[in-house]
Amino acid sequence: MKSPTLVLSALLAALLPATPALADLADLSRDINVPLVEGREYMVVPNHPNQLNVLDLAENKVLKTCSLPDAFGPGSVQISPDHRIAYILNNRFFGLYGIELDTCKVTFSAQMSQNEEERAISVLSIAVSPDGKELYTIQNPTRLHPDHYEVLQSRLAVYDTRSGLDAKPVRTFPVPRQLSLMQAANDGSLYVLGQDVLKINPATGEHEVALPLLNWKRPGYGVPDVLSAWAAQRPSREFAALYTAPKFKDDKQDMESADFVWGVLSIDLKTGETEVVDFAPLTEIYFTGTRSPKDRNHIFTVLNGLRKYDIKEQKLLASANVDHAYYQVSTSLDGSRVYLSGTLQDVAVYEADTLKKITSITLPGGDMALCTAQVFVR
Repeated sequence: MKSPTLVLSALLAALLPATPALADLADLSRDINVPLVEGREYMVVPNHPNQLNVLDLAENKVLKTCSLPDAFGPGSVQISPDHRIAYILNNRFFGLYGIELDTCKVTFSAQMSQNEEERAISVLSIAVSPDGKELYTIQNPTRLHPDHYEVLQSRLAVYDTRSGLDAKPVRTFPVPRQLSLMQAANDGSLYVLGQDVLKINPATGEHEVALPLLNWKRPGYGVPDVLSAWAAQRPSREFAALYTAPKFKDDKQDMESADFVWGVLSIDLKTGETEVVDFAPLTEIYFTGTRSPKDRNHIFTVLNGLRKYDIKEQKLLASANVDHAYYQVSTSLDGSRVYLSGTLQDVAVYEADTLKKITSITLPGGDMALCTAQVFVR
């Protein structure tokens, strides 16, 4: 299985041209004091040049656009449990920020590098605790010597979300390399995607394999491949990613005669239960998939087309052409609508039952690239 770090390296390089750094965080609070309405459904998604958009999904429009500090990319977003703060991994993978959604005010800021002798980045790794008091990331530091770089131990960094605009980790723990996406479970533990899915205790740093991937022992299957860069906070409280894998016809494990399949691995963040299940033959490429909140047996996938599958029957239920490639598929909390984001500067809206297109929401500015879109109800 290719690690997310290696598979995405070419894509991440494309994000390097970014806007100039904005020096003073205090100056970034624009007069966009449009408060969010209780009970209303919203989406947040960053895009170029370096901004966070709040979309009103009841009216399918952009409610406000908040300027972000420093530089753009990758724009990985997590929403606080009270749905008032959007936490963003940004600044070319070097910084974490908290944006108050009602006011666009920057309330939290932290840089990955902890001293002048190191350079540290986080590869798509950000999560917030169930009580909103802590923010987590996996940092990959390198020590800068006069004539060479020294790769250091990767670490889990834990921040107090009340630490303000120059936050430092309150705890750090060594962790394996090649870790990326993470989500916090209801019991406070972290599930982190790497060569296997790890379960980490953020209070002690202890970790174990929650779901083997590179090391799975699934009878009749070869090693799976996982590409996942969008840590969506799903309505079902599920941490999920798509995989492809060879399925052999016999014990010879002949790759030439193997069938290649799509599947979804998922972890219930409420209970810790895990599931690995195929849902379709590998006939086209998808970047993301998400199960329907109305029926977990239905899964939506997207890249160059929008698809809806019956998982148990491994049957295509519906499909829709799209205007261009989209990276991420999301749903409304009631499962009635499907939203496509990533790549360019529009969010496409579809009916979940029929995959009939409803509209597109055009964002101000440029493309979304690898940014994460999050749907929530205030």
